[in-house]
Amino acid sequence: MDEIIVIALSALTSIAILMLTSLGLAVIFGLMRIVNMAHGEFLMIGAFTTTVAVRAAGFPIWLAILCAPLVCALVGVFVELAFIRPLYRRRLIDTLLVTSGLSLILYQIAINVFGTSPPGIGTPGGFVEIGSYTVSHYSLFLPAVTVLITVLLYALFKSTRYGLLARAASDNPDMASVLGVEVRRVNLSTFVLGCALAGLGGGLISPMVAVSPGVGQSYVGQAFMTVVTGGPAFLLGTLSASTLLGGIANIVSQLFTTLWGLTALLVTAIVLVRLLPGGLSANWSRQL
Repeated sequence: MDEIIVIALSALTSIAILMLTSLGLAVIFGLMRIVNMAHGEFLMIGAFTTTVAVRAAGFPIWLAILCAPLVCALVGVFVELAFIRPLYRRRLIDTLLVTSGLSLILYQIAINVFGTSPPGIGTPGGFVEIGSYTVSHYSLFLPAVTVLITVLLYALFKSTRYGLLARAASDNPDMASVLGVEVRRVNLSTFVLGCALAGLGGGLISPMVAVSPGVGQSYVGQAFMTVVTGGPAFLLGTLSASTLLGGIANIVSQLFTTLWGLTALLVTAIVLVRLLPGGLSANWSRQL
């Protein structure tokens, strides 16, 4: 019984990590249709911001994590104005090429500044004993904060003026502009929000992973598979896909190896896209 509980808690943590590392991409790709290949580097920036704030500045871990989305938001403003804004209404391949180049630049800058194996930070909090097993408090905290972030995002896009304008600017920018919506400003806000979410995800996972210039690249493929599998409901669809893919990957990893877990995630995503080309949320009445 204890083993089943530990496996279930581990699965919840894996689902939370997959959701946290996919949320920023879900907003930018799912809502704006921008293929942000630099998403992994924004995760990396968030993770490094947290690590540097703790180790060099002596910040408490929770304050350091809050710094991560702020730094990524500032970087996101520059990226949107300099690189993304000219690409609106262009082909997806154009955004893919530009953000791929940006990804390489940010990765090399991180190597030049931090090296290939910088020191990390420890996992905050203690441990709880479940029979002969121990589970960290932080691994229990991640699912709870993931639910909170998801609920707040849902409320933001569903119940606020910004959320209405963001969806309008995405669905029909010409009509939104005619009605007086400043589409460029709304797009900037949405892109920056996606970057901030990526930074927050990187900051939250930084105590549990080896933070390096390539840390984001470890998650960007899984994030894209999650968002694509989730379908047009960029928020709840991503949550559903994270639950399914993350749960399967974790259970297979527990039974076999981590490599088999990632393989199971990939195979499941391929099967779902083959059977449901529009994603899990293709037939949902509420596309959010």
